[in-house]
Amino acid sequence: MPRKIEPSALSDQALELIATRFRVLGEASRLKLIRALESEERNVSQLVEDTGLTQANVSRHLQTLTEAGILGRRKEGLNVIYFIADHGIFDLCKHVCGSLQERFAANAKAFGG
Repeated sequence: MPRKIEPSALSDQALELIATRFRVLGEASRLKLIRALESEERNVSQLVEDTGLTQANVSRHLQTLTEAGILGRRKEGLNVIYFIADHGIFDLCKHVCGSLQERFAANAKAFGG
């Protein structure tokens, strides 16, 4: 289990690495790809079908996610199979989604919803 680091103890270089990770995740198409890979590994054609994105977009975003270490890939014959390499990404997504749900619930309550 990774050790917890206090945000105040992070160097500027570490903060830049964190910002880079968030920039990678700041694209809805990449989140769609991560969601499509959550339950099982897939090749590019399957990801195109699952996400409705074009093949060119899927390939570009897969490259970015792989370079960031979020996804991994391996060759199987002529196919390249993509998979989640950093499962911690799901903890982050759950945390963000939970935070957004709380915010929306508070806003709805404030407006009598």
